[in-house]
Amino acid sequence: MRLPNVSRRSVLGSALGAASATVLPHAARAQGTPRRGGTLVVAADTQPRNLNPAIVASNGVFFVASKVIEPLAEMSYDGSGLAPRLATEWSAAADGRSITFKLRPGVLWHDGKPFSSADVAFSAMQVWKKAQNLGRVLFNDLEAVDTPDGGTAIFRFSQPTPFQLIRNALPAVTAVLPKHLYEGADVNTNPANTKLIGTGPFRFVEHKPGEYYRLAKNPAYWDRDKPYLDGIVYRVLPDAGAIAAAIEADQIQLAAFSAIALGELPRLAKVKGVQIVNKGYEGITYQLTVEINHRRKELADARVRRAIAHAIDKEFVVKTIFSGYANAASGPIPKFDKVFHVADLAVPNFDVARANALLDEAGYPRQGGTRFKLRLLPAPWFEQTRQMGDYLRQALRVVGIDVELVSNDAAGHTRAVYTDHAFDLAIGSPVYRNDPAISTTILYQGGLPPGVPFSNQYGYNDAALNTLINKASETLDPAGRAQLYREFQRQVAQSQPLIHVAEFTFISVIRDSLHNVANNPRWATSNWADAWLSA
Repeated sequence: MRLPNVSRRSVLGSALGAASATVLPHAARAQGTPRRGGTLVVAADTQPRNLNPAIVASNGVFFVASKVIEPLAEMSYDGSGLAPRLATEWSAAADGRSITFKLRPGVLWHDGKPFSSADVAFSAMQVWKKAQNLGRVLFNDLEAVDTPDGGTAIFRFSQPTPFQLIRNALPAVTAVLPKHLYEGADVNTNPANTKLIGTGPFRFVEHKPGEYYRLAKNPAYWDRDKPYLDGIVYRVLPDAGAIAAAIEADQIQLAAFSAIALGELPRLAKVKGVQIVNKGYEGITYQLTVEINHRRKELADARVRRAIAHAIDKEFVVKTIFSGYANAASGPIPKFDKVFHVADLAVPNFDVARANALLDEAGYPRQGGTRFKLRLLPAPWFEQTRQMGDYLRQALRVVGIDVELVSNDAAGHTRAVYTDHAFDLAIGSPVYRNDPAISTTILYQGGLPPGVPFSNQYGYNDAALNTLINKASETLDPAGRAQLYREFQRQVAQSQPLIHVAEFTFISVIRDSLHNVANNPRWATSNWADAWLSA
């Protein structure tokens, strides 16, 4: 397949300022009669080392893999908030100790083998529970999966497990793998982690490092009328200017996850045939965080951590780094979650004088203008995380902390922070997935296995907080769960194990030839079976 060339010509940048881009209305773009055929070309600005979403539940992986490997259910704007995928029904026992899934009949893996409950049981017990970054905690109490027949999987828990929690987790945590390709081998090193075999609407064809990923239509997909597209190509374009140029030239039809600099949006909104879409990310709200290595003596002191928080001007970060497309964060649960969020947390505000006073009190006076030196690793996957690294270095210099910036590629950053712990501070971007137990408390819970990406690998371990987290994760009463998570927020507001700076979702820039965009709350990480291209 011949891929279009992408111009590397420079694109005039816009100064960062207040948000002013024209955005589409919140209705999904589904007009017209779907046209079959065509290859969708998409920008990809990272290349995950492991593409298996059953092991690494992250949006960088889902962006490609969700078209190939399917979960039990996907998020939806309609009805209960979930749309069936490999499961068609789910119900829970009153005691919270079992959940029964009815599975879709007639589904085939891309190699022609039949899908069954045995695949679900294997994925749950051997992969999600043992190897997945989120599932290790979420399915800790999963003791067995019964398979009375090929179309039924019954999850059995050793402790009461809230049905609400498992339902909320289905889209992100339940990617199902083929048992026949994984059983008896090391899950983490299986070749199928990079050459995916799934049940989804697209088959994985090839990855040429530094150039592209290519997917092709699955002619035996269980939804017989789909997909509409013949294929998808992800062009590897790590430069935001090149992505903007490719969109303008109609060499790509989609740049998701704010891959184009936010300051460019007002100009691109005026280009004929280009649309700016601010929908389809509600289920994957991100948070800009400062991660803290508590193994470092200075950072083990809560006064120092609070001083760092006082040194950060969150409103400046929102206005300058995010061009206004974000909100200042007050804690680990975003403001949009009206069930769990606490609005009046006593978090450190921007106060340089207070930061200096706390550092003096902690016993770190200035010596020649500097108190101590830290190594800061900004996550490389977003422009905003990289820019936050530059800003934090300047902000901490004002209060006498000298910061050395260390830049890595995505694989190197993940290894340094979550495996080798070779950092003092890091800039992270965890995702809030609609329930604190799915991807938020994992940032605070101590005793996690070493090397789990995007989890508490920071050396923070508070027995009282661990107890609270565990109790909340198994409380069946929704009101009781909400109260426990409110107390969780109050406790971490005081100790600041990590610092939440901003809350943000993303912007998609698309060509108007692309249809059925942003029609579910995780659209960029869903299967795109109904996406289509007009001529």
